[in-house]
Amino acid sequence: MRVRNWQRGSGKDAEGSADQVRIRPPVEESTGTALTEQPVLSARRWVLTMLALAGVSLLVMAASLRFGAEDIGFVDSARILFQALRGGDVRTDSLGSSSVILLQVRLPRVLLGFMVGGSLAGVGVGLQALLRNPLADPYVLGISSGAALGAAVAILFGIGTTGVAIHALPLCAFAGGLMAIVLVYRIAATYGRLPIHTLLLAGVILNAILSALIMFITSIMDPNRSFSVMFWLMGTLAAPDYPAMAVLLLYLVVGGSILLWQTPSLNLLTLGEESASSLGVEVETVKRTVFFTSALLTGAAVSMSGMIGFVGMVIPHAVRMVVGADHRLLLPASALVGGTFLVAADTVARTVLAPAEIPVGIVTALGGGPLFIYLLVYRKSGLAV
Repeated sequence: MRVRNWQRGSGKDAEGSADQVRIRPPVEESTGTALTEQPVLSARRWVLTMLALAGVSLLVMAASLRFGAEDIGFVDSARILFQALRGGDVRTDSLGSSSVILLQVRLPRVLLGFMVGGSLAGVGVGLQALLRNPLADPYVLGISSGAALGAAVAILFGIGTTGVAIHALPLCAFAGGLMAIVLVYRIAATYGRLPIHTLLLAGVILNAILSALIMFITSIMDPNRSFSVMFWLMGTLAAPDYPAMAVLLLYLVVGGSILLWQTPSLNLLTLGEESASSLGVEVETVKRTVFFTSALLTGAAVSMSGMIGFVGMVIPHAVRMVVGADHRLLLPASALVGGTFLVAADTVARTVLAPAEIPVGIVTALGGGPLFIYLLVYRKSGLAV
């Protein structure tokens, strides 16, 4: 099928197949930044890019297993993992204590960090495409705060200490995140339109209100539980367990598949809602789908790791500058880079002051904030491409 695609900012129309349309990256409309045309995405380019990113991810994950309060060499780590995969009893060998640390502490953290980082980066890609603004992410729009509020309320009523917590906490966090994004949408929507600046401002204000409610809930909790909740809210990947991660993986597979299914529509939405609608995109349906999926993935991630900022904002922005703005590649590439970034950040968080541990949310803010400023300033000055 052939479609006619009008490039925004040019007076000419470009004709091509639906799978070979050239996509321009989303920009903040107030800046009027000129857009550069991206190369056509081919199957070979997609495969090579994903293989390269997957290889880097595996290397970072393998390296993160080595570092910690107790040093475990690469050879020992490989032997422990190989024996575990074969079903052998790694606790009876000469590396018994190392095997416990690797399999019950570090490996779950690495897997959890990769899934949470991938989820947040994927959500950031979807929201930035939908709103055509690189500042959109689950943290800025208040989705993370809403999800944290839902989880905090569940913990307040004792759900977090029961056997159903594995399933109930993600659902409560999802409900809170969905409530937050619906409120932001309702506040910002004006006569069927969704002004970007109003949406971001509504997200910031709602974020402040929800954060105040979270602090109120923690203030009336038992002091011991309150401290653990506050540490969790700063972002932490400590003490995950495999059953809970299996539930998170289920949410990630479902939500990620929905977002991937929407990538052709997200590509056309970068041309504007009117142009996308004229090309057959059901804009409102896509909006609801992306918003719903964003709340689902963010709620699941927050229920496991607390509030971790900047991953959903910085990673898609940086990856877009390298691989282009075609969401069929941008979305899975950002998920891989986001997962790798959070694994590396968690490795820093648990090693830089070992045996003490820094909340990983602090590390992502300290690392992601300056990086985003760098990208923003140099792109504005025309020094970045």
